[in-house]
Formats: sequence, structure tokens, C-alpha cells
Amino acid sequence: MRPDYIRIVEVGPRDGLQNEAQPLSPQERVELIQQLAAAGLKDIEAGSFVSPRWVPQMAGSDEVLESLSGRVDLRLPVLVPNKTGYENARAAGAREIAIFGAASETFSQRNINCSIDESLSRFAEVCALAKDDGVVIRGYISCVLGCPYEGKVEIAQVVSLAAKLIAMGCSEISLGDTIGVGTPDKARALAKACASETGIDSLSVHFHDTYGQALANILACIEIGVTTVDTAVGGLGGCPYASGSAGNVATEDVVYMMEGLGIDCATDLDQLVTITDSLSRRLGHPPASRVARAQLAKRH
Repeated sequence: MRPDYIRIVEVGPRDGLQNEAQPLSPQERVELIQQLAAAGLKDIEAGSFVSPRWVPQMAGSDEVLESLSGRVDLRLPVLVPNKTGYENARAAGAREIAIFGAASETFSQRNINCSIDESLSRFAEVCALAKDDGVVIRGYISCVLGCPYEGKVEIAQVVSLAAKLIAMGCSEISLGDTIGVGTPDKARALAKACASETGIDSLSVHFHDTYGQALANILACIEIGVTTVDTAVGGLGGCPYASGSAGNVATEDVVYMMEGLGIDCATDLDQLVTITDSLSRRLGHPPASRVARAQLAKRH
């Protein structure tokens, strides 16, 4: 049975922009978040407290958070890799954090320079601090439906990781098809298996659209009870470790589909398209979103 409402977690200002060649200043990122909020989005990933040497596009995430400190109406999770990142995020006023691991050993080594077990030890330390501080914790798992190095990823490995992250204190697990290889039946089977350990209400799905399957995968998952979906305005994003990997499923495309299904997501489609138009011009490339392209062609 399909839900009446879908909660969108907008990841464009972090997961999307961190893969862009043209960086936006902290103030530009603040303005983008404010625009997305005006369009109705209330869960917006605001930045990343990893070293700017590794992800220069996220430099100044502390300025972004501090500028948005008055927006108590918004959930503004920020990515933290370790205790130092957590402490920096808290100093900037973070009320919600995200930790990020991988279901593939090779991807874990390439992405965060440690094994899966080592990453879990880091996360345990961060989660303990966050729980003491009353900070909400989101857990990301990458490569849940395939890895650019190892190929197939076993469902049991993803389920085990999800259960461990919940036990550490994560209130939500985002299942990331990082290279966009999943198809609907596989996506549904994975979500169902993880839900048996975490509960369906603790899951979000995070699909990249490399093979054009993201919307179909989302539909397959919401039909078994998933009610949270990660998206990125304009279809921003990608994976620097997987050649040919496309960006996140576009927020506009998801909102358009939900409206067609009669499912509320409390987001203004016209405003999203306007944001995408402006953002694409700033970044110097056309939007990946099919809906934005179609709507903008009509406008112009």
C-alpha cells in the first residue's frame, strides 16, 4: 500500500555540490538552502565537516551552519567522518549529523581510507558523543546494490551494517545505490531485508540515476512502506570513484512522480524548477532533471 505522504531529504547542497567542478561559496550555499526551504523542503543536508583538502567544495560548512542557526524549523544534517569532524560540527551549531560507511571493503578503503570494521569503530565514538549531546544521527551506507570495484554486494552485508548503525544510535539509515546499478526488484528486496532488522520507518532510500532506474526503484520501495527518499535538486551529484556514475535522482523528478501518484511531499514543483534553472547556470551545465528540462523548455 502506497503512503499518503513522502518525506524528502534534500542532499543537493552537500552530496550534490561536493561533486561539482565549480564550487559555490558558503554564502551561495546558504542562499540555496534558503531557497529550497522556501519551496517547502524541511530536511536539507547542509554541508560536510571532512577536510577541505579532500573535499574543497565543502569548505566553509561551519559558516553555512552558523548562518542558518536561526532556522529551527529546518533539519540540517551535516556529514562528519570522525571525532574531530564531530567536534567542529558541534562548534558550528550542528543539531543533526550523518555518518557514512560502505557495504564494500574496497569502496570503504578508497572512499574513507579504512576497512568497514575500522569505520564502525570511528562511528561508535562519534555516536556516543552525539547521543550524550542529544544530537540526531543519520547513517549512510554506500554501494548497497553494487560496487565499482567488487561488483555484486550481498544483501546480508548491508543488513548487518544497518543493524549495527541502528544499535549505535542512528535514528535513520539511508541506503545508497552509489553507482546507480540497482533495479526495482533488487531495491525492493534490499529494503525489505533491512526493514526486518531496523523497521521500515527507519529507512530512507538514496538512488543515483546512472542507468535510469532511480524513479522505478523509489516506487518499488515506497510500495512496501518506505516513506523517506533522498533527492538532489537538479539531479546534482555523482561518484568520483565510479566512472560514468550519474547524479542523485532529481528532486523535481521525484516530486512530479509523487504528484502524479497523488502522494503529498509538501514541495512546490515550480519553485524547484526555478531553483534548478538558476543553479545550473551558476554551475555551467544543463540540469540532469528531465522534469526541469521539460518545464524550462516550456517557459522559454
